[in-house]
Amino acid sequence: MRKICFVLFLFPFSLFAQINESDTLKLKSNLSLTGFWQEGNVETLIFRGKMDLSFKPSKSLVFKTQNAYLYQEFFKRKADEDIFSRNFIYFKPENKVYPFLLGFVSTNFRRKIDLRYFVGAGATWQIIRQKNHLLKFALSGEYEETNFALTNFNENEYDGKKSISTWRTTAWILGKHHLFDNKMIFSYESYLQPSVEQNNNLRWQVEASLDFPIWKFLNFRINYLYTFEKIVIEKQKQEDKILTFGINLKI
Repeated sequence: MRKICFVLFLFPFSLFAQINESDTLKLKSNLSLTGFWQEGNVETLIFRGKMDLSFKPSKSLVFKTQNAYLYQEFFKRKADEDIFSRNFIYFKPENKVYPFLLGFVSTNFRRKIDLRYFVGAGATWQIIRQKNHLLKFALSGEYEETNFALTNFNENEYDGKKSISTWRTTAWILGKHHLFDNKMIFSYESYLQPSVEQNNNLRWQVEASLDFPIWKFLNFRINYLYTFEKIVIEKQKQEDKILTFGINLKI
């Protein structure tokens, strides 16, 4: 017997809910829940929960936090359990170009990352800011430290190190487009993070989603996540791809 169903939990997490920090609302949030469950000859459980919260205490200052949780298991054996928290402080985000501070914290079970954090600053350029279309580009610089559970890497020069630290530059692009008379919403975000000190230390991520509105506060969502890391634990793959289905709740 085989069962396939969506996994739906009211759990507050998000990486990519696409709240625009230049909106005029003082408080805004989004909740996205996607997952997959199958039993029988193949047993699989995948769940991603994401929440985006933006708070505007004054006209010139916005705080935004984006938090994500991913869990996967196959035949009741855990394959992933990851947490990712991204936090920003924006200054005068209604401007065409505006500065920001950032602080990220994450873990990654599959990649044997016990803890990763980086802090930095940058600026965002609002290329398009319309009612149905948003396109932004950002550039930032960060200091990063990653603590690994193992010490053997695909790049031999890092062998024996449990902690790898570096300065990075990050180029971001993100957009959101309401299409077909708002019957479909296409959202995407991508960033490239090369190290300024280590030529072989590069990270790249792309996330895209299609939302189909069900009612004012609820969308059906298809979400795709691609990640690439140049430095990984020995015998691990550098790429990961995840496709999930579920709901996006706008609060």
